[in-house]
Amino acid sequence: MPVGVPKLPYEMPEDEEEDAVWVDLYDRLYRERALFLFKDLSLETANHLVGLMIFLNIDDCSQEQFLFINSPGGGIMNGLAVNNTINFVLPDVHTLGLGLAASMAAFVLAGGSQTKRIAFPNARVMIHQPKSSFSDGYLDDVIMDGNLMLKLREEITNFFVQRSHKPFWVVFEDLERDVFLSPEEAKAYGIVDSVGIRA
Repeated sequence: MPVGVPKLPYEMPEDEEEDAVWVDLYDRLYRERALFLFKDLSLETANHLVGLMIFLNIDDCSQEQFLFINSPGGGIMNGLAVNNTINFVLPDVHTLGLGLAASMAAFVLAGGSQTKRIAFPNARVMIHQPKSSFSDGYLDDVIMDGNLMLKLREEITNFFVQRSHKPFWVVFEDLERDVFLSPEEAKAYGIVDSVGIRA
């Protein structure tokens, strides 16, 4: 029988006279501006993160947000939506790679606020070219999907060029295959700004 998500006491700031209410662990952490990308970057996960970041921005746009990442990546458009939201909200968004930040999760990690992107010592970052989720259908649809993928690949390559300050052709070739980077290599590549402290 699963244990479930732990409950924690939380005192509402405006209700100082009342007893604390019990909220689940993640709800409590969201109130502290801690967000999590700990599974595939699906449409549901992306929408959840986007909604939380926008809510926290509206709630108090002066408090920085922290996005912890341990994800194998996911849909291209889902990653672009999260990255767009990071750039849209007013406070800085720290991105912290805890375990694996692969594919579009690496894109989200690199998209954090400049100087506030961290990979922890045992984390790994994997970059590669975007892959299409559509491979069958009418020929016209396959060709249109291919054209879209080429445009998205160029957009993602340009993003990493901007972050890494490497020539376009170098990044383009690096994205040809799966490239796994240690935290130090990810820092040298420009995906993160610093490596977390070793214990």
